[in-house]
Amino acid sequence: MFGDVRRRPTPYEVVTGRFHYHFRRDPVPFEMSPEWTLNKWYLAHREGSPLQVDDWEGFRDPAKLTYRDYVALQHDREIYLDALVDRYEENGTAAAQAPGRSDSGQPGLASPDSGRSDPGWVDTLRTLFVPLRFPLHVLQMVSLYVGQMAPSSYITNCAHFQAADEMRRIQRIAYWTRVLADAHGDDLARTATARRAWEDGPAWQPLRQTLEHLLIAYDWGEAFAGLNLAVKPAVDTLVNEMFGRLAEANGDRFLAELCTEFGRDARRSQDWTQALTGYAIERRPDLAGVLDDWVAKWRPRADEGVEGLAELFAAAPRPLAAADVIARVREVHDEFLVGTSI
Repeated sequence: MFGDVRRRPTPYEVVTGRFHYHFRRDPVPFEMSPEWTLNKWYLAHREGSPLQVDDWEGFRDPAKLTYRDYVALQHDREIYLDALVDRYEENGTAAAQAPGRSDSGQPGLASPDSGRSDPGWVDTLRTLFVPLRFPLHVLQMVSLYVGQMAPSSYITNCAHFQAADEMRRIQRIAYWTRVLADAHGDDLARTATARRAWEDGPAWQPLRQTLEHLLIAYDWGEAFAGLNLAVKPAVDTLVNEMFGRLAEANGDRFLAELCTEFGRDARRSQDWTQALTGYAIERRPDLAGVLDDWVAKWRPRADEGVEGLAELFAAAPRPLAAADVIARVREVHDEFLVGTSI
């Protein structure tokens, strides 16, 4: 249960090891009838998954986070974000800039120091930033599914903390959308505005299709690989790094700093993902091929989602070239996959 029995288990191991109530495999995970629908589900999609090792209890989160540790960590980060929000709300960052002038002398563009949003940038936020809560909610939902289906509570905790990180990102985006709406019109905060872009905007449809398919990847191994090895790394780089760069280029330092903060959570996700793939492949080298097959299936879909949204980066007042956005996302993704042992 705790690995080396010659040592005292750590507090992390004491409150994490074998905390599942459905980890039995003989004859079924739950102490109910083998014919119970939920037992059949787990037998098909967890015990029946190609992603199997003899003992998952040896895996450890590199951060070794307990619930208490996670809450303390994110409490401190939320205090920082609250202060960041207060500072930028007080200086009127979201307020409208008068059309036709800017502190930099360029018509219709805010300078990096102006503390104001020009109309063109607000239009970009309307089509690119405001709808983000929909795809990020899918990432949260799939993280929760991976955690629920995972064969060890050591894995479940990682996935559920990842889902909480997604909720944090969604909440901050939703809050700032309301701030923008107060400055630029209530329609920005209306669900219909974001939903229209998400459901009908051509740039969003490739990612939407990818995420809708990911929601029905029921095999726990494929759900993990599709999410953490393919879709989430691409979306994280697109949002946290590339949108942060776009915000900085357009004088929106608040959103640039917010995206930098989101990047901290993404790095923790990548760390445990690389640790889990390494753990699995060390015990069963043939799993490298299994995981690689899933990456080969899901990464092109993730790339299509990035390619669709890259066009919106190119349409900003101070744009980033779509080709540069796509290339950077792929570069970061390649670097991440190198560390997965696949």
